[in-house]
Amino acid sequence: MTTRLYTHPVFLQHIAPPGHPERPDRLRAIDRVLEDEAFHLLDRVEAPLGDRRTLLYAHPEDFVERVQLAIPQSGIAQIDADTFVSPLSWEAALTAVGAANAAVDDVFAGAVDNVFVAARPPGHHAEQTTAMGFCLFNHAAIAARHAQKAHGAERVAIVDWDVHHGNGTQDIFWNDPSVLYCSTHQMPLFPFTGAKNETGAGNIVNAPLSPRTGSETFRDAMLSRVLPAVDAFGPDLIIISAGFDAHHRDPLAEINLTEDDFDWATAQLMDRARRSAGGRLVSLLEGGYDLHGLAFSVAAHVKRLMRG
Repeated sequence: MTTRLYTHPVFLQHIAPPGHPERPDRLRAIDRVLEDEAFHLLDRVEAPLGDRRTLLYAHPEDFVERVQLAIPQSGIAQIDADTFVSPLSWEAALTAVGAANAAVDDVFAGAVDNVFVAARPPGHHAEQTTAMGFCLFNHAAIAARHAQKAHGAERVAIVDWDVHHGNGTQDIFWNDPSVLYCSTHQMPLFPFTGAKNETGAGNIVNAPLSPRTGSETFRDAMLSRVLPAVDAFGPDLIIISAGFDAHHRDPLAEINLTEDDFDWATAQLMDRARRSAGGRLVSLLEGGYDLHGLAFSVAAHVKRLMRG
């Protein structure tokens, strides 16, 4: 197996106020753990700057302009209660999109087997016309559209195991049966969406988890709801919105997963990708706010991507 890692120094230059959970140290923790000898075969590539036009795959032009105009010349500006931008946030967000799209290109070209994108800001809360929840643009949604437009993918599955529901991805694909969106997430919890009865055009599969549950409940949700939906859909590409904030150490939620759970879920999705998508799988970093839990969960995830 060949696994590619995309990241870029500009992701460290997206700055929020002191004490904000979505901080540059998240990527520093990931960088440190991936320096281990176990990852010496990881194909490390600097993320490319994205094409601004691809933002329009998921967001209207007036929204893109509003985000760009919100970027300050200096200091930190606030977009909503918990979403902030600094002078290099536009470049960071556009590079995150560029990395996601390049990852799609890589797996369709057969250049690598799978890709992990370690980028920030995250993306899955960004709705068509709203930046929120630390997110500016929806990288997973844009990458799914890129797969369809550039590579003729007929069906793309996005599986989101972040502990917070990906309301943005659900919003963007609500009426689009060519994209399957499946999410495991704690409920109730921000953004207070993701009930089982939110099904869109039959392409939305939500598997909410109760607070203070753990591995057994998560794996049951995957086995009973998410994986059967992916099997029935038969995607040409699987994209993972890979948040690691369901880890038991995370301060923003109350789901008690371990690194082994992320390893297991990765293996399950790799198996589905082999069945219908020629193995094509792209994983995009979303949340994860305890540095130890994040780093070791990413390590387990990437090891599984590399092992197959």
